[in-house]
Amino acid sequence: MARIAVDMDEVIADFIAKQLALFNQENKTTYTKADLAGKKLREMHPEQAEWIRELVSDRSYFADLPVIEGARETLKKLAEKHEIFITTAAMEFPTSFDAKYAWLKEHFDFIPESHYVFCGDKSILSADYLIDDHMRHLENFQGQGILFASQHNLDETYQPKMANWAEVYSYFQEKE
Repeated sequence: MARIAVDMDEVIADFIAKQLALFNQENKTTYTKADLAGKKLREMHPEQAEWIRELVSDRSYFADLPVIEGARETLKKLAEKHEIFITTAAMEFPTSFDAKYAWLKEHFDFIPESHYVFCGDKSILSADYLIDDHMRHLENFQGQGILFASQHNLDETYQPKMANWAEVYSYFQEKE
């Protein structure tokens, strides 16, 4: 039984979809995820960086994020044979704890609360695998990192890199 740590934002929770919707509404723009290829919204609009930071620092921001397609179903299947932990670098947005916790209880109720890890530096995690969308979390992780593709990391060449949850499931099927 492998221990699999899974990041929350942009891996199981669609952080960018909500950010884009709110940014487009506020600025009367029509950005899509494709427009962000290889970068973040605050890099495209540095003059809006503070507004974006305040937006995602709001206590309710994380409460209604969409679930990334296939995440719930895949993790439910993987949980039958593996130990799943949700690991989120919540210290970046300390006001997010309540909303993230409630979101996990709503969408991933099959994962025990004791397997929710709210942390800062993910190198402290003791797991066999870490699925994350940020290279900085994978670089010092002691187990096998898996980069989950997101608009901001399209140019990253880290391997293994998974484009979706179907690929993640296949990866672990091959390991059995």
